[in-house]
Amino acid sequence: QVQLVESGGGLVQPGGSLRLSCATSGIIFSESRMGWYRQAPGKQRELVATISSGGGTITYAGFVKGRFTISRANTKNTMYMQMNSLKPEDTAVYYCNAFRDGETYWGKGTLVTVSL
Repeated sequence: QVQLVESGGGLVQPGGSLRLSCATSGIIFSESRMGWYRQAPGKQRELVATISSGGGTITYAGFVKGRFTISRANTKNTMYMQMNSLKPEDTAVYYCNAFRDGETYWGKGTLVTVSL
């Protein structure tokens, strides 16, 4: 059974930081491209960042602008995202995504709220 479990979300003030984690099981993590997506209230889900199976290729959405860092630990079947300089517009549910051989899997998300 495939499981992607996000954690690390919460309430943070503008300018603060959070580190999200995505723990996986039931997939060949080391052969999967991984990504973080987010969905703000009333908006469509959007890509935040992706990382290739070996970690050598990373892409970020334009709005990240050097504030977020995606990483992965293949020995732990876990992906991370360090988020710094958070803004109120970063408020959203953040989802973990795994892709391999045409199959896509999603976690249930973790809520990030950036507010005073």
